[in-house]
Amino acid sequence: MIFLTVGTQFPFDRLVQAVDKAVDHRLLDEEVFGQIGDQGYQPRNFESVGFLRKQVFDERLRTASSIISHAGIGIITSALEYNKPLLVMPRLRRYGEVVHDHQVALARKFELLGHILVADEAEEIPVKIEQLKTFTPCKRSPQPQQVIEQIAQFLNGLSNEESQELT
Repeated sequence: MIFLTVGTQFPFDRLVQAVDKAVDHRLLDEEVFGQIGDQGYQPRNFESVGFLRKQVFDERLRTASSIISHAGIGIITSALEYNKPLLVMPRLRRYGEVVHDHQVALARKFELLGHILVADEAEEIPVKIEQLKTFTPCKRSPQPQQVIEQIAQFLNGLSNEESQELT
């Protein structure tokens, strides 16, 4: 089963419609189930619900063969935790889907690291779905020491700026 999820705050019609069209054109070899919010476009070619309880949502993630989603950090990290192939479409400001395009930068970074596939526009979904069928995400190896060092450098920089202002 392919799990489509758009998050819990807003519908994401552009993505839901693109996946519905892909199912209609038989581009997917398996069942699709969607968590799509309770307002907006309702798919005609696959089962969907507005929301899922966390336990049910987590079970869908765990048992899915792959995931299609918006480019939120929560779903990206969850997919990586379960080692699931993930195709994301960032929500875009120009379509009124978000206030600013923060998901674009996030998607690009994780794509560059080999963790996910990214489609910026609905027209890219068919090609990306084909890639998703054989995509294996690179393992994510958290590097807490590197994060600590970057925070320390930032804080030291602030301390140095304050010292210079006092002299």
